Amino acid sequence: MKLHELEKNIGATHAKKRVGRGPGSGLGKTCGRGQKGQKARSGGSINPVFEGGQLPLYRRLPKRGFTNAKFKVSYATVNLSDLNVFEDGTVVTPALLKEKGLVKKQLDGIKVLGNGTLEHKITIQANKFSTSALEKIKESGSKAEVI
Repeated sequence: MKLHELEKNIGATHAKKRVGRGPGSGLGKTCGRGQKGQKARSGGSINPVFEGGQLPLYRRLPKRGFTNAKFKVSYATVNLSDLNVFEDGTVVTPALLKEKGLVKKQLDGIKVLGNGTLEHKITIQANKFSTSALEKIKESGSKAEVI
């Protein structure tokens, strides 16, 4: 058997329903939509949430809990292994990180995470540091400055 010899099984495909095509098709005149009413009109679709005027489910269920998402603080993260791009003695600022493409958006600030090792002696300026990052920065002889 070859690819060009493959055929679909009998009954696997169906001809498209061609509605409104005269007698014999069984789908003439009203085209299977019935007589009158919202669903018989063109563009007459009902919102799937609508329950015919009954109080909808989303209004019947109790609302509980509290969300503080509007005031959530999210930081752009940078790993120590990413900072090996910079030479010895460089002062790494958020603007420099953005320029190098290590950070796309500053969001609410920059947080340095302790993934990887730091191979150069640099000064890092960021809004937050993880504890493991601070330890590794001190081990490498670099400095961490909180902005």
